[in-house]
Amino acid sequence: MKNILRKRTSDKPDENGESPSLRDSLDYHFIEELKKTKLSLLLDENHEFIKAMFQDCSDVVVREFQIEPNIPSLLLFVDGLTNTQLLNDTMKSLMLLGGGETAIERIASTILPVSQTQISDNYGDLLVSVLGGDAALLVEGNAKAILLGIRGTEKRTVGEPETETVVRGPKEGFVESIRTNTSMIRRKLKTPRLKMKSMSVGKESNTNLVICYLDDLAMPSLIEEVVKRIELIKIDAILESGMIEELIQDNAFSPFPQMQYTERPDVVAGALLQGRVAILTDGTPFALIVPFVFIQIMQTSEDYYERFQIGTLLRMLRYVFLFLSLTTPALYVAITTYHQDLLPTTLMLSVAASREAIPFPAAVEAFIMEITFEALREAGIRLPKAVGSAVSILGALVVGQAAVQAGIVSAPMVIVVSITGIASFTIPRFNGAIAVRMLRFPILLAGSLFGFYGIFFSLMILLGHMANLRSFGVPYLSPLGPLSAGDMKDVFIRAPWWQMEKRPEFMDTQDVQRMDNKLPQQIKKDGGLDGSSIIHEHKASEEGQQNGKS
Repeated sequence: MKNILRKRTSDKPDENGESPSLRDSLDYHFIEELKKTKLSLLLDENHEFIKAMFQDCSDVVVREFQIEPNIPSLLLFVDGLTNTQLLNDTMKSLMLLGGGETAIERIASTILPVSQTQISDNYGDLLVSVLGGDAALLVEGNAKAILLGIRGTEKRTVGEPETETVVRGPKEGFVESIRTNTSMIRRKLKTPRLKMKSMSVGKESNTNLVICYLDDLAMPSLIEEVVKRIELIKIDAILESGMIEELIQDNAFSPFPQMQYTERPDVVAGALLQGRVAILTDGTPFALIVPFVFIQIMQTSEDYYERFQIGTLLRMLRYVFLFLSLTTPALYVAITTYHQDLLPTTLMLSVAASREAIPFPAAVEAFIMEITFEALREAGIRLPKAVGSAVSILGALVVGQAAVQAGIVSAPMVIVVSITGIASFTIPRFNGAIAVRMLRFPILLAGSLFGFYGIFFSLMILLGHMANLRSFGVPYLSPLGPLSAGDMKDVFIRAPWWQMEKRPEFMDTQDVQRMDNKLPQQIKKDGGLDGSSIIHEHKASEEGQQNGKS
């Protein structure tokens, strides 16, 4: 077919409207190269080129028909990606056109029953649109095509997010359709200030991206940096937002996440209101948010929906268990190996008695149990939901009990590993919890070799690394380092909403004022409702009886 097309096009003179680049354009590597290939005035030329390009593509449909009176035309679409009802209505309206006027501009503006239409004069834009679910209309005598926005792919219904469940808060999460996701954000922020810049990444996949921001809050320099990094991505395909995260993050070798991902529209809306930027990727329910700092690993959207006392308690609990998840095995090994004098005598004798028959040192024992626990946790995730949780729980119980009875590990070690595993589950962000789980092993190794000195030295190296990290120019330990006193009300505690009248200071925004505190001041000034104006039923009846007697 390629040779036939080349022979046919080589015989056509340029004055007939054929673009010279059409002759060898089938030798393209990526669709972007075809943007230089113009459509032909002759419908047969366009038809032969499309047939050669989509040879052995059974899902691509080229529908030939005639616009009245007897004007050849064709529709190009992908079966399964377009809305067939709108496609049929389009063909019906064209077949009843009449009058003989077939200019593409007139058809697009007066005839088609489609709300979204574009006109293209090159094969690059035409193919990207058609392979994304649109349909293309080509008419004899026109070197342009109408791209009809009639996408109708099957998509998952909006449901509750699986990775960020909350007790109080919205129960809707993103889906794989990027337009559904943008509409959910638009419903949260009904303002023309919400901008959604569309981009395309991937030479083969041509994946659609949308960069969301509030242009009256987000700094132009941040938006430009996000756009520049995405434009510099040169890859064959983007299949999930995690690929973009790894390509545009500041430090690829750090175990800590420098970009937040979420499948909750309310989390994205809250981030945009802080002057941050969100990146939506077609085909995945996870949106990326930049910049991202360490304290946000420990925060959830539910912290801001519950009363501030509850949010503060839960947040402080998470920080305590973060420390336990990172250091508990290392502290146990260091104490039992080097610092036995720190334990009370009775407890020390109990631990020594439990380890008397254990053939391994405490460090080897800890590594065995930690690796086993991680394997059970991974198995529980990969197995089907109906049996995954049961296997992970029963596996931990059975393996732990059997290991203790066999004398391979001690009972205190099983308790330590269990506490460590439970503590890691309290970290809200999965990517943050993964980082802590990875760092637990080098800290355990340092503690087994050098005791408390190794643990403290490891923690100092860890803090130094975090202090050097940046996320799109924002220090990773903000607002702790550099210290921002005004932001401390939303780090270890969650202050009442009426005290957080300003946006975070470590985020450079165009407008720092979030709200005013006049309402609580007015309530306090008025003394609230003291109850003097409330008439209780028994008092009303007594007053009525007294009035009757009088």
